[in-house]
Amino acid sequence: MKAVCTATLVCGLACFAADVPKPDVKVVDQIVAKVNGDIVSQDEIQKVSREAQMEMKAQGLQGPQAEEMLQEKLKNALRDRIDELLLIQKGKELNVNVDSEVSRYMASLQRQSGISDPEKFHDYVRQQSGMSFEDFQAEAKNQALTRDVVGQEVGRKITVTDKEIQDYYNAHQKDFIREEKVFLSEILVSTQNKDDAAIAAAKKKADSLYEEAKKGARFGELALNNSDAATAKEHGALGGYKQGELTKEIEDAVWKLPKGGITPPIKIATGYEIFKVEDHTKAGLAPLVDVRGEIENALYGPKMQPKVREYLTQLRTQAFLQIKPGFVDTGAAPGQDTKWQDPATLKPETVTKREVEEKTVHKKFLGIPIPGTSTTATGKSSSR
Repeated sequence: MKAVCTATLVCGLACFAADVPKPDVKVVDQIVAKVNGDIVSQDEIQKVSREAQMEMKAQGLQGPQAEEMLQEKLKNALRDRIDELLLIQKGKELNVNVDSEVSRYMASLQRQSGISDPEKFHDYVRQQSGMSFEDFQAEAKNQALTRDVVGQEVGRKITVTDKEIQDYYNAHQKDFIREEKVFLSEILVSTQNKDDAAIAAAKKKADSLYEEAKKGARFGELALNNSDAATAKEHGALGGYKQGELTKEIEDAVWKLPKGGITPPIKIATGYEIFKVEDHTKAGLAPLVDVRGEIENALYGPKMQPKVREYLTQLRTQAFLQIKPGFVDTGAAPGQDTKWQDPATLKPETVTKREVEEKTVHKKFLGIPIPGTSTTATGKSSSR
């Protein structure tokens, strides 16, 4: 067998490789930012565009206004994702626990869906959200975490003074002119398509719910878990009614009740209905005490937004943050270096054998350095 020249073989392989057509490689996704130990992918940014377009379509928005809203969302897409990751990371650092909050939310969602079987409920969530149940639950947890961190780190430090509230009330009195209205919540126990025995059972259930409500049970929770009305999902909330907008029987039952008053079950065409008076506004200028909460919310929002942005800027300055060229963080901290470092261009640090031998290393107990003792890499002991 003839010996083959190695150089000839290598050259032949190289020539063969050169003749083979290169596959058409298409980048499906790429990392566009690093945020401490997390990453932001290009697909996450594009997802913002897809969701924004779906949202605007659902709202019937189109034309220049829709395009302007879409561009605004796209411009801030990377900023918003970095914000979210920083808040989630901070929540974990602060050991913020939102498990019970998420559990209550998922239980409430399941009650609203009317699906008791866990597997069918998981399928329902997947169909409605377009993601797996586990991913949906994780997303709910992340949202709760970001809310709690903002509330704990920013919200609790914002104050609205009595003077600010009074000044706002004086300057906006025209906004607090009220018509007389009664605001109601309801619990309906349906009797539709039921025989006499079922109707009697419905009456008994309505009477029982009324007694629970009178004893202090949360009306909204009773409505959510027991009402057959469409308002059950909103904890029974019906809204406000002026005099003459309700049937005479219902108006007579609720109009003179105080705030928080509850009616006994009232027989209507579709069943037995219990009402709670959530509020009863009188005609004319609402007193400050009645609109204080509304004013606090109006003053709180404008104070909150810039403080949240300041806090997120602070988190950025403390973070390891790198952004790939072509992508912009519109919430970047001034002067912070977020230049992308390609690992292929980084030069490894080198040391000589002598430096390694002379390097002092602390003795460790279960991986923890023991103060006052040290050894060299060659095993020689020394003391301080």
